[in-house]
Amino acid sequence: MSELMELAFSKARALPEPDQEAIASIILQEIEAEGRWDELFARPESATLLSRMADEALAGMRAGRAKKLDISEL
Repeated sequence: MSELMELAFSKARALPEPDQEAIASIILQEIEAEGRWDELFARPESATLLSRMADEALAGMRAGRAKKLDISEL
């Protein structure tokens, strides 16, 4: 286990049980979500879709339909 994970678990152990349960739930959800993303990106059609989306984004940028994101406007 990584040092960062060890530190996180060590700090989590010091929390009240409801907080520990909440953190554990978040971690498990993230692990499951990563697995789903891995499955989706492993599909052959994903590469085609991502390539098409990238082409559309580049075309939009070249056509002047894109603008820089200004975080202060969010």
